[in-house]
Amino acid sequence: MASSLLARLGTFFYLVHPNTTSFEKAEDVPDYPNEAVPLFIAFLILEWIITRLKNKNGMITNDMLTSIGNGVIHQVTGAAIRGTALIGYDWIYNKYRFIDLDWNSPVTWFLAALGVDLGYYWFHRASHEVNILWGSHQTHHSSEYYNLSTALRQSTFSRYFSFGLYNPLALLGVPLPAILVHQHFNLLYQFWIHTEVVENCGPLEWIFNTPSHHRVHHGANKWCLDKNYAGVLIIWDRMFGTFEPERKDEKIVYGLVSQPQSLNAVWLQVFYFRAIFEKALSMPTWGDTLRALFYGPGWVPGTPRLGDPSTFPDVKAPRPKYNPRLPLWHEIYVVVHFGAIVVMQHVFISKIATFSWFMALVFLLFILLSVGIIGAMYDGWWWAPLVEAARCACYVAYARSYPITSIPVVDSVILGYFALSTLLWASQSMSVIQATAKEAKLQ
Repeated sequence: MASSLLARLGTFFYLVHPNTTSFEKAEDVPDYPNEAVPLFIAFLILEWIITRLKNKNGMITNDMLTSIGNGVIHQVTGAAIRGTALIGYDWIYNKYRFIDLDWNSPVTWFLAALGVDLGYYWFHRASHEVNILWGSHQTHHSSEYYNLSTALRQSTFSRYFSFGLYNPLALLGVPLPAILVHQHFNLLYQFWIHTEVVENCGPLEWIFNTPSHHRVHHGANKWCLDKNYAGVLIIWDRMFGTFEPERKDEKIVYGLVSQPQSLNAVWLQVFYFRAIFEKALSMPTWGDTLRALFYGPGWVPGTPRLGDPSTFPDVKAPRPKYNPRLPLWHEIYVVVHFGAIVVMQHVFISKIATFSWFMALVFLLFILLSVGIIGAMYDGWWWAPLVEAARCACYVAYARSYPITSIPVVDSVILGYFALSTLLWASQSMSVIQATAKEAKLQ
């Protein structure tokens, strides 16, 4: 038990052994991120305790739930299309590889680790320097706080844009399972660097990506923009001219340069694409239309590819943060409700192979609606109570015939909770409708 826990803990810091993390077949590769969910939660709680002891307000409930909600969206959509970003990899490997590498060789393991990390650097950099790619990646930068929950604020669309990214490694003879393993470890490593608790890592700062380096990357200050793209090794930024050390004389402002005023995780995944296409359609020539899509987010006609930094907004601290609050009872409701979403995520990922495509789609849409409605409540969208009542009623209708967890006591508790929630939000909806009708009469 203890050794298993230490092994899972080691995956967050790349403290793993090639012999125990090399696999001959892709289907044998564990789902390391999904297995790490309990540790994600433990680390979040630990960081919350430490920040409270230091009298720092490092984690806000509404922002944390938005970040975790984005993580849920990323996980469930990833389970539905797992492996599509690596379509064609095995075909290239089997038909065109230049050399043969043993799947269980440490050489193969380390080559895959370096290849995946270098590939991540260039894709990450492209995600900041190509506007259409930034449309998907901006989700990760949309939090105005910097804590471990921010690491979970992942884009569901980035995996589509990374199609074929690692295929060149197939030519070098790196087998697909090695790529999958290091994609997982690369992602897990980046979890712990999203924190203000760890200030400096000493000599490790020269080689590895650290919380200090990554804090710069998440800054909206001018000197932070387009810097420190590394996944695990900061040496790539040092080599390619994108490294910027953290400054002690200027506080970092986290978030986007033009910060969206929303906590709706679903909306944050897609809203920027509208701005991209509006910008592209406003261009006077076809050439500028294409540049609006494939040049940097800050580009405008007459400026360099990445735009003119002197024209960018000069973001400095303090900047007011979007922080809508709910009554205490409502806050407790959304936290408990979110626990149910996490359970549904686990069930969906573990059982998706047994679902029909229709049932998988229904389950996926229900989870997306469940995540989105939390943000809608914080944002004050008037229709949120009505949709929440309908959502809870749909769950009750389904779960009465098809238990979710197969544990009778748990299923009964969840069913009762959703039944009471249906009544609560139906009542709230009637109040909203009556208030709206009254306002209409007065007008």
